[in-house]
Amino acid sequence: MASGKNAASKILEHYGFASIDADVLVHKAIEETTPEIVKAFSAEAAARNINLLRADGSLDRHSLGALIFPFPELLARQESIVYPVIGRMFETFIKENAGRNIAINATVLYKTPELMKQCSKIFYINAPVLLRYLRARTRDRMPSRQILARFKAQSDLLKKYRETGIPIIKISNTGSLKQLEAKIRKSLKRNIKFS
Repeated sequence: MASGKNAASKILEHYGFASIDADVLVHKAIEETTPEIVKAFSAEAAARNINLLRADGSLDRHSLGALIFPFPELLARQESIVYPVIGRMFETFIKENAGRNIAINATVLYKTPELMKQCSKIFYINAPVLLRYLRARTRDRMPSRQILARFKAQSDLLKKYRETGIPIIKISNTGSLKQLEAKIRKSLKRNIKFS
C-alpha cells in the first residue's frame, strides 16, 4: 500500500506495456458479488455496529475494509468470494493482449497461483513505512488504525513472492517520479531485453 505501484504501472504503460490494475478489478468484482459479501459478513458487521451498505444500496468498501483487514480469517473469506471473479477478468485481459508485455498492478497476486504461473518477472516496488504511511494518509484520508491494519496484512509480501520462485526485481521508490522512471527503465533494459 502506497509504495508507488500505480506510478510504476503508468511508467510501464509509457514504455508499451498493456497494464491492468487489480484494484480496479477488485472494485468491479466487489460490485458483482455485493449480495454474497453482505450475506457472508452480516453477523460480524452487526456485532461491531458497522453498516456495510450505503443509503443507495451500494457496498461501503471503507466499512468493509474496517471490518475485515484487522482479521486475517475475515480477509480470507472475502478473498474467497471475489478472487475467482478477478481471476476470470485477468484471463480475459491477458487473452485480449496476447503478444504484448503485460504489467499486472497488484499487491497480492501471489494469492492467484494460476496467474502467477504466467508471470516471468515480479517488479517489487517498495518504500519506507513512514513514507508509505504519509502517502496513504494524504491520498486515501483513512484513519491511522485502518492504514496500519492494511500494512500489517501486507507485512510478509516479499516473502510470499519469493516463495513463487519467480525472479524478483526490487525497486525502491523514495524519490521523485522522474527517479522512479529512471530506475524502471534501467531495470527493463537489464531484465527484459527492453530497448
